[in-house]
Amino acid sequence: MADQYTWGLILGAVLGLVAVYNLGLLALYNLVMRNKSEDNGADSLRKTPTPALNGECPFDADVIVVGAGVAGAALANTLAKDGRRVHVIERDLSEPDRIVGELLQPGGYLKLIELGLEDCVEQIDAQRVFGYALFKDGNRTQISYPLEKFHSDVAGRGFHNGRFVQRLREKAASLPNVRLEQGTVTSLLEEKGTIKGVQYRTKAGEELTAYAPLTIVCDGCFSNLRRSLCNPKVDVPSCFVGLVLENCNLPFENNGHVVLADPSPILFYPISSNEVRCLVDIPGQKVPSISNGEMANYLKTVVAPQIPREIFHSFVAAVDGGNIKTMPNRSMPAAPYPTPGALLMGDAFNMRHPLTGGGMTVALSDIVILRNLLRHLSNLNDAPALCNYLESFYTLRKVTCKISCKSTVSSVFLASSFP
Repeated sequence: MADQYTWGLILGAVLGLVAVYNLGLLALYNLVMRNKSEDNGADSLRKTPTPALNGECPFDADVIVVGAGVAGAALANTLAKDGRRVHVIERDLSEPDRIVGELLQPGGYLKLIELGLEDCVEQIDAQRVFGYALFKDGNRTQISYPLEKFHSDVAGRGFHNGRFVQRLREKAASLPNVRLEQGTVTSLLEEKGTIKGVQYRTKAGEELTAYAPLTIVCDGCFSNLRRSLCNPKVDVPSCFVGLVLENCNLPFENNGHVVLADPSPILFYPISSNEVRCLVDIPGQKVPSISNGEMANYLKTVVAPQIPREIFHSFVAAVDGGNIKTMPNRSMPAAPYPTPGALLMGDAFNMRHPLTGGGMTVALSDIVILRNLLRHLSNLNDAPALCNYLESFYTLRKVTCKISCKSTVSSVFLASSFP
């Protein structure tokens, strides 16, 4: 079994990447930008603004964003603040109720600051997270994020996903050049291999079309549009069982807790001042039934004996409370089909196992990269040239995607096969 020194050595080295990945990204960004501006016709895209008309198709916006989750809402904010007219179409504008997307890593919070969206974790009872506590076979240790060189406000954040999403949506909707609409996008509008916009159904059931020179699909892990824009191979290695522990005092305050249990990890982290999220990972695609009591029995007999004694009674009380939720954990590599007029982002494009805790950080990093690329352009109307130019997006994102995933405690254990 790995001792405390080994844990600290490995985790300290990996977590240190959180503090330095921006430097590598900046250098790579400058290099790629120089190359792309020379090779892919970016100069022609810079010269004139996007026209209001393209042939017979009136452009209703500069950019259509499909989906207003974390990625879509943050993207709409970002592009609108740069002067783009953004039309956001979201299937359901009510507050989401999810058991994932509730722990933002420090690197993700730094990206929120870079995007001017850090106030979206305010007024939602978000909790600061400064590191992880690790438990295995009766041993425990605590590893802090390497945040000494950052402002005191920089830390991870635990919160209710729905509250965070609603704050992002409200901020986007407050901008005069954002149109946030509830509707279901049923298809992409294609003409000679170029995406011209979308067809969608409004909340009232009306079938409409919307046009823009660039459509960005951010409709999440259940995306029905990704198939035409990427290789949609999705792996489901396990399922999460989610509980909320109320009035629970974690052994290490303001820390995520990782229990290296049998058969797989158990996670705990604060999502409000009096609530702790518990996620139990169950390998495979089939979980015990909730309706017939098999799940409650599994949680009490298999999981409960392995969790820290300080939260045992809160865990059992949550199981007895019956508010147990499950969801499959999806993993999908980024394998895009470069398509003129369209781009994929967020979980519609690239998913890693939620145990890595890097999904929101990667999405926000992608938004920063795309914003910086598009800031150089006034004209989005030449779809083939824009598509070539935005191929640099896929190169640049590889750096932050890999580092964001590797800079979390959970991913270390997934990859390291500790005995």
